[in-house]
Amino acid sequence: MSTLTEATLLPRKADLTTASNALTRAGQTWFIVAATGQLIFAWYMAALYGMSALRGDWETWNKVMPRGWNAGDTVGNIAIFVHLLLALVVTLAGLAQLLPAVRRAAPSVHRWIGRVYIASAFGIAFGSMYLMWVRGAVGDFSQHLGSTFNAILLVLFAVIALRHARARNLVLHRQWALRLFMVMNGVWFFRLGLLLWLMIHQQPVGFDPKTFTGPFLTFLVFAQTVVPLTALELYFRAQRSDVAARKWAAAAVIAVLALATAGGVVGATMGLWLPRL
Repeated sequence: MSTLTEATLLPRKADLTTASNALTRAGQTWFIVAATGQLIFAWYMAALYGMSALRGDWETWNKVMPRGWNAGDTVGNIAIFVHLLLALVVTLAGLAQLLPAVRRAAPSVHRWIGRVYIASAFGIAFGSMYLMWVRGAVGDFSQHLGSTFNAILLVLFAVIALRHARARNLVLHRQWALRLFMVMNGVWFFRLGLLLWLMIHQQPVGFDPKTFTGPFLTFLVFAQTVVPLTALELYFRAQRSDVAARKWAAAAVIAVLALATAGGVVGATMGLWLPRL
């Protein structure tokens, strides 16, 4: 009986191990693709906005950003400057936080970067709401609601991640920190989704490029938050599952998202970022 049991369990364990490895590789592949894209985005922000600011060439901002820099609008100009600076900080800090080598070799550095990341999350959340609802931004009411939803989750996830870190519950802290990372990159996901959509259709479909409104943009501004979070939850559940089929299914979904992310990175780099430099 024991021999029959072992003969039954060994293939099952092997299948589960193979599926777990596939899930891990899919997650790693997505991270490598995303990290590459975010480093390109960080370089773009530093090269365009940072260098033009050092030269005092604020008009360059207005060429790529509606109401980027308005003469006489001191509060609004400071808000957009801080917002862009924090966007660069969280892009680089977020990638550093996800590197296992940093957590293992320099835990104190990991903690300090985490504090900066959490503080920046609050700054970006409240700053984005000010820029949308007070200063004014492109898009319609539905898009502003979607961005506000993202900002609310940003604050909520930052608080929960910080609470678990202080309680030394590292498993839950890591999960909520990853949720925070996904929500933090909502605007980045929006850009990738938009450029991937344009690459596929070769023309604006589902929105008016002049007014930057339309059903596709309304969908995308909510999808930028919901889709990454859903994929992450699927990954978490598949990690905990002892069913190989669930792990394979999650790995397939994440592999498809990695491919879509790669397409969006290529589209945004070639069609949005490089032409502006």
